[in-house]
Parts: sequence; C-alpha cells; structure tokens
Amino acid sequence: MDTSSLAGLHRWFADYCRTFHNDNEEHNRNIRLKEEHTAKVCAVMEVLSDSLALSPEDRRIAVAVALFHDIGRFEQYRRFRTFKDSSSVNHAELGGRVLAEGKVLAGLPEEEQRLIIGAVGLHNVFRIPAMLGDRQRLFLRLIRDADKLDIWRVFIEFYGQPAEERASAVSLGFPDIPEYTPAVLDTLLRGGMVDLAKLRTLNDFKLLQLSWVFDLNFPCSRELVRERGYVELLADTLPRTKDVGRAIGVVRAALCARDSEV
Repeated sequence: MDTSSLAGLHRWFADYCRTFHNDNEEHNRNIRLKEEHTAKVCAVMEVLSDSLALSPEDRRIAVAVALFHDIGRFEQYRRFRTFKDSSSVNHAELGGRVLAEGKVLAGLPEEEQRLIIGAVGLHNVFRIPAMLGDRQRLFLRLIRDADKLDIWRVFIEFYGQPAEERASAVSLGFPDIPEYTPAVLDTLLRGGMVDLAKLRTLNDFKLLQLSWVFDLNFPCSRELVRERGYVELLADTLPRTKDVGRAIGVVRAALCARDSEV
C-alpha cells in the first residue's frame, strides 16, 4: 500500500460516513461519536507505530486497520440503534463483511487485504486466538491497544457530560445506579479481564474498562494510559468503597509492574 492508496481509503471512509447522517440529532450524535473515535484511534496508531519503528508499509497497514476497525458500528447503529453487540450484531464481524463484500480494499495486494480484514474482524475478541501468524498478531495487538486508548477518553467524557449532551448509545443501556456486581469486582481484584456478559450496571461497565489495563500489549500503550491519567479519571466516577479502592490499587500496580516488559 502506498500513500496515495491510504489517502484514497480515508476519502472512501469519509464518504461512507456521510451516508449515515439524517435529520435526527440523537442519531447524528452517535454517528459523529464514531467518526471522531476513528480519527483519534488513527492518531494513536501513528504513535504506537513510531514506538515500534514499523516500516512505512506496515505503518500504512496499521493506520488502515485503525481507519476501518469500527466500520461495522455505522450499519449496526442504523439498523439496531445500539452499539451493544449482544443485542444486535457483532460489529467487528460486520465490519469485515462491509470491507469484503464492498470490495473496499480491492486495489491492495491480497496479503494486505487479508491482514486488514482479519484485524478488523477480530479486534473485539475477548482473547487473541492462538493460531494467528506473527503479522496477523502484530496488527491485532496494535488495534486492540489503539482502540482502548481512545475508548477510555470516550467514556470519561461521557461520564462527565450532562445527560442531554451524551451520545445515547455509549452506555450500552446499563442502568446508572450506585450498585456494582461483586463477581465483577472480584475478577478485577484477581487481575483478570472482566467479561461483558457478566455486567449488570454502569459501575460494572466502568470496572470492565479498568480491567483493560491487563490486556495492553505495548510499553508505549501503558505510558499513554499513565500520561492521560485514565485510571484516576475512571476511579473518580466509581463508588468510594474499600473494595473498589483495593481493585483500583491492583490496576495501578499492574500498570507500573508491566512497564519493564518488552
């Protein structure tokens, strides 16, 4: 992929997004949220690519993955009015189909098409499949980190906004009540990734977001989390109980302990 091909993919994406706008402001707010998220994930991907000294070719593939990672969200929201996969459709798999069936990547070498569609289609899996090749694994690890690094921003901004200004689909419909599920907190205390299927409240969702720290792949990603203060900002939105405080301590410790990993 050369620079002109990547520029063409950016133009295609912008044109595609425009087809989802209508005269409903709530609808458009959710669509714009995903457009902005995509732009910021692309920017984070550039930073991660720099930190790994990727070749110019691999950098362009990585940015293309970032550009298209949430392409399925637009059709998902238009059809179902939600970003909750369990209530609608797997947005990552849908994104892979949009790219493949629309022949969006037709001008690229077949290997690059497979890498991009594969990373888009798997970017939301709970665990990275063991059978992937090294290059498949590289781009999947990159997009999972880049995606998280902006999703944290999206949620922190959401929690701080007045209800009337929020993009309604962000909370996935979880009730904003003081409770949290003990099993979710226990998973965090053990240093485990929280399963979306176990969530019952918005506080559970916040605890799940904190557990993403355990799934970061690169030292640069962990550094960006620290620089942006995401753990502290999320912690400020949670109930100030002793158990929640312990769980946040586990997250902080993991974020620092893993800094020495290569």
